Amino acid sequence: MKKKISDLIKKKNKQKIVSLTAYSKNVASILDNYCDIILVGDSLASVLYNYKSTRQVSLEMMIEHSKSVRMGIKKALMVVDMPYNTYRNSKEALKNAKKIISKTKCGAVKLEGGKKIYEIIKTLVKNKIPVMGHLGLLPQSDKTFKFKGKKKIERDRILKDALLLEKAGVFSIVLECVETSLAKLVTHNIKVPTIGIGASKYCDGQILVFDDLIGLNQMNYRFVKKYTNIRNEISKAVSNYSKEVRKIKFPNKKNSY
Repeated sequence: MKKKISDLIKKKNKQKIVSLTAYSKNVASILDNYCDIILVGDSLASVLYNYKSTRQVSLEMMIEHSKSVRMGIKKALMVVDMPYNTYRNSKEALKNAKKIISKTKCGAVKLEGGKKIYEIIKTLVKNKIPVMGHLGLLPQSDKTFKFKGKKKIERDRILKDALLLEKAGVFSIVLECVETSLAKLVTHNIKVPTIGIGASKYCDGQILVFDDLIGLNQMNYRFVKKYTNIRNEISKAVSNYSKEVRKIKFPNKKNSY
């Protein structure tokens, strides 16, 4: 059965929300059996294109990958990241969000930021565009990778931003690299679900980059658990293939017409 936003909101304090990223139909079709939310993230910048920043991702890139992911989804809610410089004001955000939804048939869009985009989110929601928020580490604007919430001023700002996003009408908020007690505080103080990535077990759900989860990415992050090492499996398969080709064992009669 197709996942609805209302169903996800009802999970708060009852059942954890499961989410992963996908950038293609084949991966999405697997994740769809287990995930509540599949995010087409602008993390594809580093995962697929070896870009140094998510700022290099274009609207067209997000739309094309999302169209592929859409074909692999039957049940999960599909959310698409709005890339950098596509929601600098309400008018621009509305135009681009409508384009994303029209082209990809996604269920929602995700925007990074708090107070600065409050009015923008209000405009999108007013126009019946579901929005997922994103606080803590903001890859589109933060120049360095560091956990958020150790300083009081930072903690107060993130909590205030979460309350503002809820007021603006978001249906959930991603908390990225947020200190444990702060993630717990935010989750407790808002009525919409929080989705954590490096933000503790106290969030209402969790999200990871799929390539990190399967060990395809060689980078090691403290908040990532690699549930398998697919690089090793791929290496074994390619090694066996190369040996059989060189020994003229492939293709054989079964593989030939």
